Formats: sequence, structure tokens, C-alpha cells
Amino acid sequence: MRKTFAVALMLAASLGLAACDKKSEDKAQDAAQHSEQAQEKMNEAQDKVNEAAKENAEAAKAQAESNKAAAEEAAPAAPVAPAAPEAAPATK
Repeated sequence: MRKTFAVALMLAASLGLAACDKKSEDKAQDAAQHSEQAQEKMNEAQDKVNEAAKENAEAAKAQAESNKAAAEEAAPAAPVAPAAPEAAPATK
């Protein structure tokens, strides 16, 4: 009986040890690595979005300046009316 119990206990212990390998720890480390990589990629993407927004703002400013210059060129120059002569003071 003792021998059977000892063999069963050893079998259960060896199965328990075989089932408890480091796979879950490896998976946790891999998940942490992937999380860090994803965060880095997100930061890079945000930087690119910010850069694109800055370029769009600069392009809009340049377009506004271009439109203003085109409007000034297209508008006919208003004729400048000669200054009216000053009225002479009335004398008595």
C-alpha cells in the first residue's frame, strides 16, 4: 500500500511539474514587449500626424497669402481724384 501510494504521489508530482513550465511567464514577457513596440509605433504615428497638421497650416497660410496677392492684382487700381482746390477765404 505504501509503495502504491508513493508511486502515485511521485506520478502526481511529476505531472504537476511538467504542467508548470514557464510558458505563461514567456507569454507575459512577449505581451509586454509587444505592448512597448505598439506604444512606440503609436508615438511615431502621432508625431507624423502633428507634422502633417503643421504642414497643412503652413500650406493654408501660403494659400491665403497667394489669394490675397491675386485679389490685389486683379482689382483695378482706383483712379485717384485730384485734390479739390481749397476755397479762398471770403473777404468783406
